[in-house]
Amino acid sequence: MLKIQRAAQGAFVLFILSGRIQAAEVAELQRLFDLEANKQHLTVDLHEVKLVDREAVRFLARCEAEGITLVHCPGYIRAWIEQEKVQP
Repeated sequence: MLKIQRAAQGAFVLFILSGRIQAAEVAELQRLFDLEANKQHLTVDLHEVKLVDREAVRFLARCEAEGITLVHCPGYIRAWIEQEKVQP
């Protein structure tokens, strides 16, 4: 189960995620992120994320490529994102 919280301060938006991010949640996260006017001011806090699947990691890698900032990313998720970036 994934819990999503949104906080905004001016143009800056923070999404705080907790729980599990799986393929089923990726479409909803993409929809929410697409609603934001400026992805350059979008930050995603992953401190409370406990489990991800491969589709979620690929999504997070795409988010970073689009300029979204990931903070408090657990080490295993960060390593997996970096691995996905180098794979063709």
